[in-house]
Amino acid sequence: MTKLGNLSLPEFPLLLAPMEDVSDPPFRAVCKDNGADLMYTEFISSEGLIRDAIKSRKKLDIFDYERPIGIQIFGGDEESLSLAAKIVDVTNPDLLDINFGCPVKKVACKGAGAGVLKDLDLMVRLTDAVVRSTKLPVTVKTRLGWDDNTRNVEEAAERLQDVGIQALSIHGRTRTQMYKGSADWTLIGKIKNNPRIHIPIFGNGDIDSPEKALEYRNRYGVDGVMIGRAAIGYPWIFNEIKHFMQTGEHLPPPTIEQRIEVCRKHLRRSYEWKGPVVGILEMRRHYANYLKGLPNIKEYRARLVTLKEIEEIEAVLNEIAVQYAGFAFQKSAIVLENYHEKCAI
Repeated sequence: MTKLGNLSLPEFPLLLAPMEDVSDPPFRAVCKDNGADLMYTEFISSEGLIRDAIKSRKKLDIFDYERPIGIQIFGGDEESLSLAAKIVDVTNPDLLDINFGCPVKKVACKGAGAGVLKDLDLMVRLTDAVVRSTKLPVTVKTRLGWDDNTRNVEEAAERLQDVGIQALSIHGRTRTQMYKGSADWTLIGKIKNNPRIHIPIFGNGDIDSPEKALEYRNRYGVDGVMIGRAAIGYPWIFNEIKHFMQTGEHLPPPTIEQRIEVCRKHLRRSYEWKGPVVGILEMRRHYANYLKGLPNIKEYRARLVTLKEIEEIEAVLNEIAVQYAGFAFQKSAIVLENYHEKCAI
């Protein structure tokens, strides 16, 4: 059992990463159904919460079926983060996470997200302010450092633990790498094996198969792994990893019927939570991933991203299910796209 304050997780939990414009309640619902042990909201601006910005407040929506779930906030000002933490408290999530890893310019270059990696003293002050302002377990998500010359996450881990965080998730890239190249888990492993570190350490970056999850658990000794882009359009990855770790065998890939069923559930929840216009519009980014691997699917995808009525979209999904009935997918067709403008850290 893995403990985060009073929160108990499985022995080796699989976490769904917070991804801007992706990790909303509809997406989280299908990931929870398929084995995610702990999930996070999209990151929320502390300034936005304080200003009562509609978009920021909407991201506070959590549901009992998602638990355990953490709300993630970001900011570069102690007072703002402290006030935001008190606002989050009222929504009663299971934990509060601070984003010190988002690499995109509009966040990092304004002294928040990965930008805080340039100033560890500030990172510690910000974290201490949040810990003192909430009754919730506080966790942090960050990167190896700002660049290859400032890989300071080892020092950060010790200092953040000292001010009271309950767990640390580390993405194996620097800010300047964005999402390019391969994630380096070497420092993640060193932190986990540091005898002074007693909080859970979760690794993040490039986990896209059951084999890699098992290999990285054994090689680096992490307490769990966080999965982001590999779950987009493929929430089955969580249960596939669990099954492989328990049995050494692969689950069969989802059938076309299962893919359509999950895509339809995602669509309906998006429609219900965001409304008929935005719900349908924002669902369009997901179809290509759910249908990955199907031959000659381009015409169907083109229809799905132009239709405006949910009944018409579901009719096309039904057509696809019938057209490709019995189609045998190859092993896990997972998409790892570069979200250079997203915070999929």
